Amino acid sequence: MLFLYAMANQKRIWLVVWVVSLLMIFPMVGRAQQQTLDVNKVQLASRYFQTKDFDKAAILYKELYESTESQTYFELYISCLIGISDFETAEDEIKRAIRRRNNDAKLYVQWAYLLKEQDREDEYREMMEKAIETVKSTRSEYVSLANAMISRGEYEFAETLYLEGRKQLPQENFYYEMGRVYLYQRNYEKMFEEYLLLIREDETRLINMQSIVQSAFRADVDNSLHEYLRVLLLKRIQEEPDVLVYNRMLIWYFLQEKNFSSALRQQVALDRRTGNEDLQIIELARIAGRNGEYKDAENAYDYMIAKGSDNEFFVDSHQERMHLVYQQFTETKNEEREPQLINDQFERTISLIGFSADTYQLLIDNAHFLAFYFGQANKAITLLTEGMVLPNLTKIEKDEIKTELADVNVFGGDVYEAILLYSQVIESNKTNNLGDEVKLKKARLGYYMGELDWAKAQLDVIKASTSKLVANDAMQLSMFIGNNAGSDTTQVALQKFARADLHSFRNEKEQAWAILDSIEAETPYTSLLDDIYYRKANVLVSEGEYRAAAEYFQKIITNYTYDLLADDALFLLAGIYERQLHEQAKAKELYKNMLLNYPGSVYVTEARERYREMTGEPEFESESEFLNDSNTN
Repeated sequence: MLFLYAMANQKRIWLVVWVVSLLMIFPMVGRAQQQTLDVNKVQLASRYFQTKDFDKAAILYKELYESTESQTYFELYISCLIGISDFETAEDEIKRAIRRRNNDAKLYVQWAYLLKEQDREDEYREMMEKAIETVKSTRSEYVSLANAMISRGEYEFAETLYLEGRKQLPQENFYYEMGRVYLYQRNYEKMFEEYLLLIREDETRLINMQSIVQSAFRADVDNSLHEYLRVLLLKRIQEEPDVLVYNRMLIWYFLQEKNFSSALRQQVALDRRTGNEDLQIIELARIAGRNGEYKDAENAYDYMIAKGSDNEFFVDSHQERMHLVYQQFTETKNEEREPQLINDQFERTISLIGFSADTYQLLIDNAHFLAFYFGQANKAITLLTEGMVLPNLTKIEKDEIKTELADVNVFGGDVYEAILLYSQVIESNKTNNLGDEVKLKKARLGYYMGELDWAKAQLDVIKASTSKLVANDAMQLSMFIGNNAGSDTTQVALQKFARADLHSFRNEKEQAWAILDSIEAETPYTSLLDDIYYRKANVLVSEGEYRAAAEYFQKIITNYTYDLLADDALFLLAGIYERQLHEQAKAKELYKNMLLNYPGSVYVTEARERYREMTGEPEFESESEFLNDSNTN
């Protein structure tokens, strides 16, 4: 009996649990269904609103507002009523909301907007003033009300509100918020002043200011804003010399203007005051170097070197400065940078900092110079072989040295040793960019050797590289082989051209030029003619013969407008006229030609920027905008 009673009692317990569970589940199902209905209603209301079917949208937004009391739905509901010109209902709804929401100042902004839509100008202004009078005296309320005004385009009232806020809340300056209002008003002078006060108070906001100033500069057609900011900063520095953030902002300004010498002067002056600007100076040197301002970069490195060997950037400064000197030597011919002088500089640098894991890049540069420019390939091979056993090298650093050793073997003619070394690097770098870079080198070596079909097959695989630079180079060489191999079934001219490229790789310019001349003479109608001009132009650039190089680039632009090298030639020619020949009008016209005729070129972004800087015109967001602007002139 006790057993039966226990069983019956247990059944009653399970029944209660089951009933309670159902009671819990039904509300959850109901809420889920309600959420689904609300989502559907929101989507439907949004669709009606976007198609300007305001009657239907108003009904749905009113229901959503009443069920959620969301201010967003209320604003959309009022917008719908305005859309159907039901101003009376809209005004009644706003009045009712004011009573329910304890005189919320933001509602007076909506009311004012409603009055403005009815051209009731005096009442509209009174209502905006009412909003300012009603706002509660807290920072969050002022910001919230100002945002409501800004969203309606009421920038002047937002300005008035923040000025009143400064009186009512003396502890709040609203510098950032006021600067934002002036940005919307395009009152950039006042914006600058507010943001300078902001960074004076909080230096951590410097990056914010720099970002906003960059946006303002894009709209600066005549560079007047640039000049205004420069003068304003210099004035502030003079008036408040102890506020160092103004100096930092001025340095940033000079960097935007690519005035690296002025930026360096300011940075050095700041370092002499703080003794803590080493990282900034080394970064300035690197930026100047990347922008081709080698003298300014070298001056920055020299300043760091002069600080002595105790400076943490002493070794980096020596190594990076030497790299810049060597880079200039490889780019252009200059009597001040003869091979013997460069070798002397290498030796002085090495004697000061030596070879180690920290200076392995100096070792690579020195070895490349010795082999390719100083006639000491054997010494370069010895240097690289010893370099691979330097202590503390990472695996990738060893493989970078091995890659250079392979390049030196290509230079020396030992292509099989080069292939072996390239293959070893590829095998140990299957998942990084170095592996892809060396695959490209190996494929290019196949091209040099005349193995055109094999090289093209390898290049077609490398085109999928995650490195854009490698993929682009592989695609260009693959297309070059494909386009020219088909026009000459014997591939004789193309194989000769490949040998010319091998001589160029070895820095044997005379031999390369002679082969190019022979191809042009033997097959005057070859499809390689534009490529021959392009190779010759680049040789002349490296020799500093800019006028002669410009003639070859011009031939490509004139006679091969639709070929692959046309945009390359056009961009390089524009650069020669701008930087070397100093014929700015011609350069500007060529950059404009690039934007108009080669909108898909990889050079378009830089060409647009160069054109903007040269003309002082705003940067165009798209080529269609540029075309429209050009057509109106």
